[in-house]
Amino acid sequence: MKIAVVGSINTDLTVTAERIPLKGETLRGDKIQYIPGGKGANQAVAMARLGAEVEMFGCVGDDDNGRKMLENLRANHVKTDHIHVLPNVPTGLALITVGDNDNTIVVVAGANSHVDLGYLAEIQEALTACSLVVLQHEIPLETVYAIIDLCAKHQIPVILNPAPASAVPMEVIEKVTFLTPNEHEARLIFGADHTTEELLRQYPEKLIITQGSKGVSACTKGGDVFTVPARKARVVDTTGAGDTLNAAFAVRFAAGDDLKTALHYANVAASLSTERFGAQTGMPTADEVRHEL
Repeated sequence: MKIAVVGSINTDLTVTAERIPLKGETLRGDKIQYIPGGKGANQAVAMARLGAEVEMFGCVGDDDNGRKMLENLRANHVKTDHIHVLPNVPTGLALITVGDNDNTIVVVAGANSHVDLGYLAEIQEALTACSLVVLQHEIPLETVYAIIDLCAKHQIPVILNPAPASAVPMEVIEKVTFLTPNEHEARLIFGADHTTEELLRQYPEKLIITQGSKGVSACTKGGDVFTVPARKARVVDTTGAGDTLNAAFAVRFAAGDDLKTALHYANVAASLSTERFGAQTGMPTADEVRHEL
């Protein structure tokens, strides 16, 4: 089963410090690194490392960062045939501060903003040849929603990871197969008037809410709300943990696992990713996840 990821491709400019600085505060950083990133590319790489056949759809600039990001995707066995290289446009950039087992991220879209409806028209045939499509919110939302409409017409399952946080129209939620917000994103989408349990029961086997160190929660079609607890980890860097969870869940869903089994696998993979520095550099292989399981 071939999985398509349509999303962002960034260079992560990552600085480590003792802790996250407060508003208006200046801290001395320990070191700075340029690391392949972007939620879309992160998820594609994580899937490939877990043994899936993956194609990445998106845009990069005709610059050094863009060339390095394409080389990295190919080195991780992600197909890149339909990634557009744009002249005079910078590759996307994420500015990340890592400290005290947490991080803050500011994203500059660059070429990712050109993953537009015109681009979708060019990749439509290749996209609809895939068996599962995974999306996030780091490309234009009108493109995200148009892809969801296209997949609905072709009966292709869609996993939407609504990050960075943004409201999601109810008609979009109805069309996707799975929606995977964290607690903050769920409140933005559904409002603060509902408990997590109420929301999960409203969208059984569709809504999956990640809760960081608390684990991940969902609801079966029979109304059984469950939480898969987080595996204890020796945390080095949480960047990319959510992307790893989404990727691992997609891989196991595509393989035919039931909801609980897929989420248990995904939770272990996400936990392992926090024990190394960097988003993609920390992502585990299928063998590593199987060993931990």
